[in-house]
Amino acid sequence: MAVMYTWRRGTRLLYEKTRRQETPLGDLVAMLERKPPVRVPGTAVFLTSDPTSAPTALMHSLKHYKVLHEKNVILTIETAHTPRVNPAERVRIEPVGNTFTRVVLRFGFMETPNVPKGLAIARKLGCPFEIMSTSFFLSRRALKPAARSGMPRWQDRLFILLTRVANDATDYFQIPTDRVVEVGTQVTI
Repeated sequence: MAVMYTWRRGTRLLYEKTRRQETPLGDLVAMLERKPPVRVPGTAVFLTSDPTSAPTALMHSLKHYKVLHEKNVILTIETAHTPRVNPAERVRIEPVGNTFTRVVLRFGFMETPNVPKGLAIARKLGCPFEIMSTSFFLSRRALKPAARSGMPRWQDRLFILLTRVANDATDYFQIPTDRVVEVGTQVTI
């Protein structure tokens, strides 16, 4: 019970902290379309749990590399409250701008999420990209205990340990490892 409570509480505190620092995706896309950075060929897929905010990996990519791909996909994976999701309901596509598309992949709680297969469905539905010229950008957070946290020190340490042993997103979502770029950040909780 203590481990489950710590995981839920730590996840909520981490979400609240990172949420305060995020930029709305629509605002960022509008700014990038007014003053576009250098473009490189191919497609970039940025994974995020919040499809309305700019992913951390996108922000750091722009900050450090100062380039943007020709096509950019903001990808969110949702877990449904049903064991399986009908393939017709698996993919939701929404254009965000000229070079940005928001894609939501839905999987049932009994299904193993498979991003390449989900994106193949998206391609058939009109989201054109070639998987072999696609790079997947993921954010990796290194957590550090804060002097003042919403949890006692022992819970901070337990939550940090739990995040370190959690499944790797690349493996869990079955993303080809040779197509992944991980962008790391340090976050205090």
